[in-house]
Amino acid sequence: MEKKITIKTEIITLGQFLKLADVIQSGGMAKWFLGEYEVYINGEQDQRRGRKLAVGDKVEIPEVGVFVVAGE
Repeated sequence: MEKKITIKTEIITLGQFLKLADVIQSGGMAKWFLGEYEVYINGEQDQRRGRKLAVGDKVEIPEVGVFVVAGE
């Protein structure tokens, strides 16, 4: 089941998104998390914490969950 994560801006970085989605507790954990887990954005693997996400993007993390970026 997909979980919708609402953002208040047009774009958000992957690192900020992981924190907003409660996948990590702090922004500092993003680099470690992305080194340990495979992350797929719209079906393509991407480990860059600065990757820009926009409304409608789908983030899949095996064994963690599936998230969709939603706008206000």
